[in-house]
Amino acid sequence: MFQSKFLLLAICLVSVMLVIYFEIQVTQIENGKQKLELVVARLQVRELEQRRLAQARTGVPDSARNSVVIYNRVPKTGSTSFVGVAYDLCKQNGFRVLHINITGNMHALSLANQLRFAENVSHWDAIKPAFYHGHVAFVDFLKFGVNQPIYINIIRKPLDRLVSYYYFLRYGDDFRPHLIRRKHGDKMTFDECVELAQSDCDPNNMWLQIPFFCGHSADCWEVGNEWALSEAKRNLLEHYFLVGVTEELGDFIKVLEATLPSFFQGASVHYETSNKSHLRRTAQKLNPSPDTVARIQSSKVWKMENELYEYALKQFYHTKRRTLSVKDGGSVEKEQNFMYEKIRPK
Repeated sequence: MFQSKFLLLAICLVSVMLVIYFEIQVTQIENGKQKLELVVARLQVRELEQRRLAQARTGVPDSARNSVVIYNRVPKTGSTSFVGVAYDLCKQNGFRVLHINITGNMHALSLANQLRFAENVSHWDAIKPAFYHGHVAFVDFLKFGVNQPIYINIIRKPLDRLVSYYYFLRYGDDFRPHLIRRKHGDKMTFDECVELAQSDCDPNNMWLQIPFFCGHSADCWEVGNEWALSEAKRNLLEHYFLVGVTEELGDFIKVLEATLPSFFQGASVHYETSNKSHLRRTAQKLNPSPDTVARIQSSKVWKMENELYEYALKQFYHTKRRTLSVKDGGSVEKEQNFMYEKIRPK
């Protein structure tokens, strides 16, 4: 009997000790959890403070640190002048500029390289924020399952672009004046070229801005393809943050400064006061005669390219009116704010 009572007492004692032990363990776990939560909270506060300090040092908001701008520049549209501004501002505004160089100066990428390009640009975090530029047709990043970058571009009157390129191949420019161009020594004027129906002034050569906005589909590069024009306009409207025009490059830069200050803060003043406003001029260029203009403008390709130009110009004017206002003879950013109210539940 005594042994049974002793055994029962021992079991009770052990049970009590186990309960106390587990209570102590639970308490320690809860205390450890609280300490861990406190450490995590402190780390989060420290990270937030570091972000604030970094933003204060660089002036770049944290949300802009992963931004990627792609300028798939159309040849002979004033792109060298614009890119020169980006290179001058990249250090002080805290972003990197990268030139996209494609084998053989091709304007289209293979399907495999489109995928590699989209993934590389999206996942190369160490280089962000970044400004990419190059003569390459529009690449739809969404097609490859990654986020679309911020696309911008500049478009030019199609005949002006063709004439500029025609004389550029013969006389070069003041950017690299000693470089011998492909048609160096050919003194034929653009008017004479049109009169003789030569290939260098063929209106089909204007078919470039449409495919640059259309993209990499086969129809984009088929001269005179109506779908390509529609697709180019659709992409311009849906996938491009801003498209400016060569004739109003200064206002294009002002709108970018107002809307993307992390990249273009100080760009308009720099453009107006430095030598970047006309960084590359064709060394010698003669305006075509009225007869030549009429003949070129009667072509199907000019009409289609001009339709895209007019469409881009309309969109640019609409954006400019909503972004800038005239003050003291110049353009300044419009003052506009938005707020949230009537938030429920409280």
